Parts: sequence; structure tokens; C-alpha cells
Amino acid sequence: MPSAARVLFVSLLLVLTAAPVASAADGWSLAPSGGGRSSIYAEGAPGAVLQDTVSVVNRSGRAVTVRLGGTGVPVTFAADRVRVPARTRADVPFTVSARDDRAGEIVARDQDGRRATVPVRLRVGGPALSALTVEHVVVHADRITYDLVNRGTTTLVPSLAVHADGVFGPVLDRPSRALPIRFAPGRRLHLTEPWPGHPALDSVDVRLTVTATGGAHDSAGASARFVPWGAVTGAAGAVAAGGALLLVRRRRRRTTDGEALEPPRTEVELTGAVT
Repeated sequence: MPSAARVLFVSLLLVLTAAPVASAADGWSLAPSGGGRSSIYAEGAPGAVLQDTVSVVNRSGRAVTVRLGGTGVPVTFAADRVRVPARTRADVPFTVSARDDRAGEIVARDQDGRRATVPVRLRVGGPALSALTVEHVVVHADRITYDLVNRGTTTLVPSLAVHADGVFGPVLDRPSRALPIRFAPGRRLHLTEPWPGHPALDSVDVRLTVTATGGAHDSAGASARFVPWGAVTGAAGAVAAGGALLLVRRRRRRTTDGEALEPPRTEVELTGAVT
């Protein structure tokens, strides 16, 4: 935003005339700056930051403090809390991000809870482009996670198809279905696809294919190996136990063949008898 738009402009002149306004019924009102407008309309290319100004007009004999916000549109104000002296107008610059077509309001509330609103209509110009990418596919123990990114200029409702091949053929084949999401241009979503019935022992290649209206299409995949570690650990323990048992049997066999486990004693044993 230009430096001139980063400060709050307060006119110290007596307010004599005004454009159509939204009134808080207590001597102050909210309106688009410049006069002659009852709403705000902004249009720009996708990703553009658009600038405009609203005016808080205080016709009363006392100062008023209002807080500014936005509903339905991504609004950033130069100051979201404004104190307007009696019979004074405060011009507050703001910006909105052009992501997609949408409508909303700028809302002002005073210290007593009274409110005033100005309608805002935002339109994204330029050619409509439907594009998306599937990224960061990861196969977990019971789910598949991935990122979906809207690379175009239109809001998308995507559909997802999932396919996985194992060593001996397909192990998962989910046809395309609409996902319960809508996401605007430029947004990234981290999503999860459950897979509770994955193979217990297999090496698989997973591929996700996402489509949307307007020709948006992309696919990405990942590989994973499923190993039942509990069974493997149990088998390893059984092998170790079998080896130990075999070693003990070999030692016992050597003893029964005449080999002493301990060397013969050569010292005299004292029994306590007296002769």
C-alpha cells in the first residue's frame, strides 16, 4: 500500500454535506469516500491488491470511537479502531485481495454497540483459468495425505480418484467422487484420504487423480511397503529360541559321550572322620 494510504486521514473541517450513508442512528455514519456512492465496487486481476477508502462521519457534538471490520471479503484497514472528534470526518484507507468474485460488507461498530455497514462487491477480471496441482502425497499406516493447490483464477470443487497397485495387482480402486470442499484461487489445502483396509504385507504404488470443472486436472503418487512388524518380531524371537535350544542339546550330547563338564578334582576332600 502507498505510504499515503498507511495513515489515517482526519478532516478537521466542519462536516456540511455527505453522500448517501449507513447511519448508526446516533449522530455518526459510514460511507464510501468521494461522495455519490452507496456501496464499494472493486475489480482487478487475480492476486491484485485493490485499494479504496471509507469515511466515518461524526455529526454529533461528542467524539465517537468505532471499530472497523469486514464480513465476506478479505479487508485490511489502515486503522481498525478510529476516534472521530465531534463534527469531524475520518477517512480510512483499506485494501482487499482479488482472489475470486465475492460480496460482503464493511462493518463499523461504536463503543455502545451501534453499527453501520457499507456493501462491498469484489470482482476478479481477466480470463477464467481452471488449474490445480496435487502435491506431497504420503502413504501412512491407515491413510493417505496430500496437498491440493488452486493454481487458477476460479473457485474449484474438485473430485478425487484413488488407485493403488501391489506386487500381484490392484489393491485399491476408488472411482472419482466429488470432495466436500470449495477453495478459492491461490489456496492450499492439506487433505486426508482414509485407507483402513490396506494390505498387511505388500509393496504398493499409490496414485491420486484430481479433476475439476473447466478442465483442471492433475495426478501424483507415492510408494510404500507394508510389513507386519509384530509377526516379524515374533518369528525372529522363535528363531532365536530354537537356536538356543539346539545349542543346549548339543552340549548335553557331548556330556553323555563321556566328556566331563568340569575338570576332575585332585585335592583331598576332608570328611570330618577321625581314624
